Amino acid sequence: MTDKKTARPDSVPGEQQSKRPGHQSDMTVQPASTHPGHVGTGKLRGKVALITGGDSGIGRAVAVAFAREGADIAISYLEEHEDAKTTAEMVEKEGQQCIVIPGDLGQEDVCQAVMAQVIGTYAKLDILVNNAAEQHPQDTLAAITTEQLERTFRSNIFSMFFMSKAALPHLKQGSIIINTTSVTAYKGSPQLLDYSSTKGAIVAFTRSLSLNLAKNNIRVNAVAPGPIWTPLIPSTFPKDKVEQFGKDVPMGRPGQPEEVAMSYVFLASDDSSYISGQTLHPNGGTVVNG
Repeated sequence: MTDKKTARPDSVPGEQQSKRPGHQSDMTVQPASTHPGHVGTGKLRGKVALITGGDSGIGRAVAVAFAREGADIAISYLEEHEDAKTTAEMVEKEGQQCIVIPGDLGQEDVCQAVMAQVIGTYAKLDILVNNAAEQHPQDTLAAITTEQLERTFRSNIFSMFFMSKAALPHLKQGSIIINTTSVTAYKGSPQLLDYSSTKGAIVAFTRSLSLNLAKNNIRVNAVAPGPIWTPLIPSTFPKDKVEQFGKDVPMGRPGQPEEVAMSYVFLASDDSSYISGQTLHPNGGTVVNG
C-alpha cells in the first residue's frame, strides 16, 4: 500500500505561462517545497546560506530545508517579487532570517552587489548555492540566435563564475559551494542545445573549482536534477509536452522540489565531509555516468 504522506503525482497538468522563467504563484498545481519526512536536527545551525534562484522551485525548497536545519538565508532572484516574498515567509516560519535580493546575475556587478548585501546583513557567508538558470527550447541549432546563446550562458554559467568569485573573499575553511547542473549534462537534449551545454560546463566548473579550493578546505559539489516540477516547465514548454513531463524516466513521474532539496542539505552539511568535486543525481532513476 502506498503511504499517502509520501505519494507524489504521476503527472502534472498541461498548464502554460507566457513569461520566462515563470512564477510559482501562477501555477495551477503548486510544486511541493517541504519534504514531509524532514525533521531538522541542526545540521546547519549558525550557518548563513545564499541561494540564487531561491524564489521558487528547487531554490525555494532548498531555502526551506536549510532553514529547518538552522541556517539563516539570503535568496537572489530576477524579478519574481511575490514568489520571493513567499519563500522568505516560509523560511521565517522555520524560525530563521531571510533577505531577498532581486537582480540579473548574468552581470558581474550585480553579483558583487548581492554579495555586499549578504555580508552587510549577516557579516559572513558559509554556503553558496548557485542555482539560478533559464532555458529556451529550439528545434534546430540554426534557430538559436546569438542573443539567446549569450543570454543562456550568462544566466546559467557566467553567473556561477561571477557569484563564486564574489563569495570567495568571504568563505573560510569548511565553507561550501553547491552548483545546480542537470541530467541533460549527461544524456543531452535535442531541443535544449544551449541549456544542456551550460549544464555540462557546470559539471566541469564544479570539478575544477573543487580541485582549486581543496587546499583551502572549501568543498564544491553539484546536484543534477532530472524532470522536476517547477515554474520553468510551464513557462518553457507547450501544453502537450508539459502533460508528458517526467513520464519517460524509470519512476514514471516528475519529481518535486522537496525531493531534490535533501541532496543539497547533505552536501551542505558535515555528513558529506569527505566529498568534493562530485555530483548527486535525483533524477527519477535515470542511470548516467556521473
